[in-house]
Amino acid sequence: MMRVGLGYDVHPLVVGVPCMIGGVEIPHKKGLQGYSDGDVLLHAISDALLGAIGGGDIGRHFKEGDPRWKGISSLKLLERVSMMLSEKGWRTINCDCVVIAEAPKIAPYAEEMQKKIARALATRPEDINIKASTHDRLGFIGQEEGIAAQAICLLHSSMVEHVSDN
Repeated sequence: MMRVGLGYDVHPLVVGVPCMIGGVEIPHKKGLQGYSDGDVLLHAISDALLGAIGGGDIGRHFKEGDPRWKGISSLKLLERVSMMLSEKGWRTINCDCVVIAEAPKIAPYAEEMQKKIARALATRPEDINIKASTHDRLGFIGQEEGIAAQAICLLHSSMVEHVSDN
């Protein structure tokens, strides 16, 4: 059995915080604001994975305001999501992702991101694809006020699901 999930996230860029994308700190004059580390890519992947199993979104599992999640690395959140999948008999086949930003440049860091994400999901780096796109200077992303990310993930389960007639 296979399922697919789609995830999206966006965070504002602000001065004074690190720019964490895909579990990698990228040198940049601004970073992503968030209750955790604001990593839009890992949040989009987490939402895609949770969506594929009908598990809602990361906000349901890691509520803003809960001190356990304040400033936490989103890689740790992704690892927890991966454990949830595993406990239900699911494994990640692949994730295809896009980071939408004018700056910073993502391509120089994509391979390192793939490795970190693959490790968190217990899969291979070649099963994680990361692309980058700009907004051609349009809107809040184009004006470098924020960064967005989208992810689509395919999952596989060897467990047979029975559908009731009720």
